[in-house]
Amino acid sequence: MGRNLQSSGQLRPIDLARGHGLSTQAIRNYEAAGILPAADRTPHGYRTYTRLHGRALSAFLALVPGHGHQTATSIMRAVNQGAVDEAFRLIDCSHAQLLDDRHTLRAVESALRDLAPTAASEPGTVSRPAAVPGPGGTFIGPLARQLGIRPATLRKWERAGLVRPRRDPLTGYRVYDEADIRDARLAHQLRRGGYLLGQIAPLIAQVRAAGGVEPLETALSDWHGRLSARARAMLAGAAELEAYLRERG
Repeated sequence: MGRNLQSSGQLRPIDLARGHGLSTQAIRNYEAAGILPAADRTPHGYRTYTRLHGRALSAFLALVPGHGHQTATSIMRAVNQGAVDEAFRLIDCSHAQLLDDRHTLRAVESALRDLAPTAASEPGTVSRPAAVPGPGGTFIGPLARQLGIRPATLRKWERAGLVRPRRDPLTGYRVYDEADIRDARLAHQLRRGGYLLGQIAPLIAQVRAAGGVEPLETALSDWHGRLSARARAMLAGAAELEAYLRERG
């Protein structure tokens, strides 16, 4: 039966599945999700697919690496429903997100370049001899003056997880060590670049996980590579989607 179907331009689910390295259940799932056009049925109720379904499946699989599974599904569903402009809008949104990710990466790189060696705490800023920060540390007032911000801003950043000062056991004052000062200065640079606290927090976490700014060079290089790979995947997905649109006429 398979040979007769293929010779007539029709494909069984297993034919379509094997051609794309998938299971027949995946084919049925994709059809149910609207990724594939609805299949025809034989007089006995078996699904039959065509070259058009193969084009649709190729387009979807090519769109996923660049746009993600959910967005690729929405794009294909829109095309199959005849809402091509909606599909184009979804593609535009993905490209806009990619551009925003590039801007974020540039902002991080710029902020890291602008980070000069952190200054030691200013002398004479505390009146109680017992309240003295450790080597390289400082209190909230001197750090706020270094950055040109208000102490309340540093407390807000602390609540957002951007800085994590310890407390002096005698006075209860916040003490910012060298890593806290680095994080505060990085947050300050990114805030000046217009980034929200929720966007900055994961970047600060990455700096902490890397053990400082210097080890991030490899991570930033990898980040560049991922963005380039995503951009190229979008090109490949666009080519396959265009082929499917032409096939649909």
